[in-house]
Amino acid sequence: MSFFDLLTLFGGLAMFLYGMRLMGDGLKESSSGALKVAMEHVTNNPFKAFLLGLAVTALIQSSTATIVITSGLVAAGILSLHQSLGIIIGANVGTTVTGQIIRLLDMDASGGSWLQIFKPSSLAPIALILGIILIMVTNYKNSRTIGNIAIGFGILFSGLLNMTGAVSSLTQSGMFEKLLSGLGSNPFLGYVTGAGVAFMLQSSSATIGILQAFSASGFLTFKAVYPVIVGIYLGDCVTTAIVCSIGAKTDAKRVGIVNILFNLSKTVLVFAVVGILHQFGVLDSLWDKTVNSGIIANTNTVFNLGCAIVLFPLLNTYEKMSRRIIKDAPVPENKYKEKLDGLNRAFFATPALALNSCYDLLLTQFRAARANVGLAITQLGHYDEKTDAEINAEEENIDLLTDHASRYIVELLPHLREPQHVRILDQYYRVVSEFERIGDEAPRIAKAARDLSGREMSFSDMAQHELNVLFELVSNILERTELAFRNRDVDAALQIEPLEEVANELVSTFKINHLNRMGSGKCNLYADTNFMNLLSSVQHIVGACTNIGEATVIRVRPELAEKEHTFFEAMRAGADESYNEALRKAHEEYFSKLLPESLM
Repeated sequence: MSFFDLLTLFGGLAMFLYGMRLMGDGLKESSSGALKVAMEHVTNNPFKAFLLGLAVTALIQSSTATIVITSGLVAAGILSLHQSLGIIIGANVGTTVTGQIIRLLDMDASGGSWLQIFKPSSLAPIALILGIILIMVTNYKNSRTIGNIAIGFGILFSGLLNMTGAVSSLTQSGMFEKLLSGLGSNPFLGYVTGAGVAFMLQSSSATIGILQAFSASGFLTFKAVYPVIVGIYLGDCVTTAIVCSIGAKTDAKRVGIVNILFNLSKTVLVFAVVGILHQFGVLDSLWDKTVNSGIIANTNTVFNLGCAIVLFPLLNTYEKMSRRIIKDAPVPENKYKEKLDGLNRAFFATPALALNSCYDLLLTQFRAARANVGLAITQLGHYDEKTDAEINAEEENIDLLTDHASRYIVELLPHLREPQHVRILDQYYRVVSEFERIGDEAPRIAKAARDLSGREMSFSDMAQHELNVLFELVSNILERTELAFRNRDVDAALQIEPLEEVANELVSTFKINHLNRMGSGKCNLYADTNFMNLLSSVQHIVGACTNIGEATVIRVRPELAEKEHTFFEAMRAGADESYNEALRKAHEEYFSKLLPESLM
């Protein structure tokens, strides 16, 4: 055994782990949208949930990712803890697919030339070539993601080939033979080894793959391997439980606990059954037999599938035990709790889910701000103290939504790799503060209503009519803003700008009219302050709406990002005929609603 043999071994290990990570990330990225839809439609039938967990894990090659995503969906209220139980068991079975793929190491291609294609030594370069072509040559929507999956697959098998080659050289070392044979004489050592390695690598699939590569040494026997495999189950589920618990709600933590309880039960069941079968001589032909990667893969599959069948009836028991271990904590309910819980860090591994949660919360935030502004405006006509308190309470909720969304957006950014996802997050980052600006004006409008009511004052008929016209325009702008953000509607977004220009013209006109009324004694000092404050609130609202519209346009038309300022300035300067026409119509519509005295 030389230093260079060890270097090859650990270099192959690094390639294997990176290939698995690259392939897994690509699979999660390409399937996350369909994955979320599938999980959301899980019924209360545990068997269907089991099949879903198995299928999803087989697809994305990671039981940890499946269970963490499930934990996030439970936290968001999309799934109940009971619905998640079948998915957890299915995920443990689905992770065996990786081992079955890796068993291609044992393929004997001497019987025919076509079988040579399926050997890892052929599959690895084929996958690498296909991946680099997809990334560097093609320009399809998902070509980069699919290319990353193919390259990850190729790197994974290249790493396996390096590891098996290094292990073959290391078999000449007596120390290596002693180390592996020691596992067979001490099952507890094998169990702890498997648990420790799986915990460090945070992947049962990767640990099983390494074990399959080491089987090339010819020293691994069944009695040495099976405790290691069982230990891997524990190490992987502990890692998963830790990830599920970070910043999670009670039921989300219980998902990780159920996974631990299932894997502990699996450990006891496997050791008990294997021990009994060995005592009765059923396993004599296999016990001291040298295992290869195929036997390891099959053993892992049989253990997981068999335990799933035997332990499946205990799902309700696991749920009850998890509730005893993780107690319900009394927490004050917030009306937007479900949306806030949707911002789960577990979704960072699948950005499409995280971005969708952001979108749901941001749309809720805008609608809350819009409704609160509308409620505040009604206070000007009929002031009510209870409604005033509701407006201020809702403003606190909107601020809470803003804080959570802003923090989540910043934390999500480092996890994004696709340019499209970065553009989406950029829009969300820009609009979240604008939504808050809109919401901030509701208490200010309500304050003006409270002040007028407290002094038993009102605006003149002319001033009130002017405000009614202006608030009608504001309502129109808010409606188009919601349409633009909700549907990524560029036409609606571009209609906001001319309406804002008309709103600013009306504000300028009304300020002059108000000064004239003040000079003629038709308005008093207190009314003056409140009227001017209301005009200022309108300008803040429509200004925020314009910024939201511009952010929407840039998201849909990213080619404008570098010339955003020039584009919108030119449009406002009259270079766009559709803008000019929309401005003319809006000006005519709203100025025609004014009383003749307002136009003098």
